[in-house]
Amino acid sequence: MNYRPKKLDPSVFKIGCSQAGKNKWVDMGKQVSRKVQHVEDKVKDLLKRIQDEQGIGKDDINSLKARKLIVAQTWKGYSVRKGPNYAPKRKKVATDLTRENLQRGDWKELEFKEYNFNAKGPPAEAGHLHPLLKVKQQLKNIFLQMGFEEMPTNNFVESSFWNFDALFQPQQHPARDSHDTFFLEAPSTTRQLPEDYVELVKHVHESGGYGSRGYMYDWKREEANKNLLRTHTTAVSTRMLYALAKQPFAPKRYFSIDRVFRNESVDRTHLAEFHQIEGLVCDQGLTLGDLIGVLNDFFSRLGMSKLRFKPAYNPYTEPSMEIFSYHEGLKKWVEIGNSGMFRPEMLLPMGFPEDVRVIAWGLSLERPTMILYGIDNIRDLFGHKVDLSLIKRNPICRLGID
Repeated sequence: MNYRPKKLDPSVFKIGCSQAGKNKWVDMGKQVSRKVQHVEDKVKDLLKRIQDEQGIGKDDINSLKARKLIVAQTWKGYSVRKGPNYAPKRKKVATDLTRENLQRGDWKELEFKEYNFNAKGPPAEAGHLHPLLKVKQQLKNIFLQMGFEEMPTNNFVESSFWNFDALFQPQQHPARDSHDTFFLEAPSTTRQLPEDYVELVKHVHESGGYGSRGYMYDWKREEANKNLLRTHTTAVSTRMLYALAKQPFAPKRYFSIDRVFRNESVDRTHLAEFHQIEGLVCDQGLTLGDLIGVLNDFFSRLGMSKLRFKPAYNPYTEPSMEIFSYHEGLKKWVEIGNSGMFRPEMLLPMGFPEDVRVIAWGLSLERPTMILYGIDNIRDLFGHKVDLSLIKRNPICRLGID
């Protein structure tokens, strides 16, 4: 037998020859010869059984799938029948027994919904503390533990005299320019300053004194009278030290945490208003070593035990130091604050004895808060773009608690 039926497709003929040889129905030599009298087509039988909705073996199913002779299909069926609470019309169950039900007497026919005692009630609306307030309170606790007294910081508006001049900061300093400071239009100037103290400050600016040559320029009263939004809480420290100098001397430890304002470009790390943390110690015979010791004590209570100090310049402190702490997460040293000893040109005109020294340091409240709460953009922490869910869901602050 050596022929190929014309009506078969070549691909079909190829499959037929392959199956006939595999099942030993024919002898595929030089000539094709029949080896069996009757052929049992197993594939046809399997397909017929599937068509008749009869079951077949798993191996047969996989074989037919591989040959793309069958495709798996899924049918889902549902059985619907009447339940025990079936009714032709939908009946609404009552959830509460009201006064009207009792007055009408229809409570007897009402069907009440069963109580689910495991269900959670709606969340109670309540006030929430901002992360800055939580960190601020913990920092207050640390200062109080160290014996510090909080200064009143309720004056956002300050005169240039207390903000700059009394700190021995010259009137031509860049920080006093309108590009860095918010000056007020109304009232534009202060009404009252201690005149005797003003004259002493003017003299030390113009001619020096107390071992200093001063800045040797023409000091202008109108510049000192200008009102502004305070650029640092050191203006409050100046007022407190001036009041302290008018009394019989006693050592003091002061601190403040409050808002300050600077005319800066807003970006992910800077705002035009932020919070400043400031601490100072006033006593006789203080040295730079005392400042370093207090800083190590303070920052260790914040969890920052590795500190470094770098010389810096400030108009009203000498010597001055930048404070660095090693950040375990970033694996590098990060600047965390500034510090120094107030200059004699600032303290002696106030009336302090010559052996009185004041050591001080400051840092922002936002930076440690951002580190504690994993926030990398200050606008997500403070300002009109803050997500209210942050206020509601932020964790408690355990700063400084042993």
